Amino acid sequence: MNPIYKRVVLKLSGEALAGKKGSGIDTDTIMRIAKEIKEIQKVGVEISIVVGGGNFWRGANSKEMDRTTSDHIGMLGTVMNALALQDGLEKLDVITRVQSAIDMKQIAEPYIRRRAVRHLEKKRVVIFAAGTGNPYFSTDTTAALRAAEIEADVILVGKKGVDGIYDSDPKINSSAKKFENLTYIDILNLGLGVMDSTATSLCMDNKIPLIVFGIDDTGTIIDVINGKKIGTHVKED
Repeated sequence: MNPIYKRVVLKLSGEALAGKKGSGIDTDTIMRIAKEIKEIQKVGVEISIVVGGGNFWRGANSKEMDRTTSDHIGMLGTVMNALALQDGLEKLDVITRVQSAIDMKQIAEPYIRRRAVRHLEKKRVVIFAAGTGNPYFSTDTTAALRAAEIEADVILVGKKGVDGIYDSDPKINSSAKKFENLTYIDILNLGLGVMDSTATSLCMDNKIPLIVFGIDDTGTIIDVINGKKIGTHVKED
């Protein structure tokens, strides 16, 4: 391997961890992703991970529940995913720490930036759980915020069922056009749904590159780390 990044934030949707099951946690998918992360970690790349919770609950889509309560349920879903991913990594002897933005000291460390950076310097994988700890903020925003805080080189967004950013939903429109390169202004102006506007603006303001790629096939995380041109690359002008 010839990694081109030293420190990365890997953003995984909850749906990606569900595999073909569609919901919940698929152990085979967890182990496949964990094996790729181990290969990357072995060559010295500092890896942090932000996990979503959509395989359990999507807070923003709950119309009959108080939004704050709904978002808190979603945060708990991300903690479950983080613990499952930690378990998969540690079965492969990869030292891993889960840091939660909501205090739950019996099962996870509190999120402390300096401690997270120290773990990364010691080549431990750090998984950020519970989003930002606040309702109304997505895990996309969490990925942008943590990347800025730990001074990551790039955010890698692994998507299930799609291999980049398109001008419309390729699952619905067979003529959808895939973008190879975009700016953050393009995402905002075109209303592309890859990240919410808060996360997009945060990445733009802090000049954090973003790569959106498909995670369904084995080896794509390694390919991106090695600089292979796959997915969609987003950066400032």
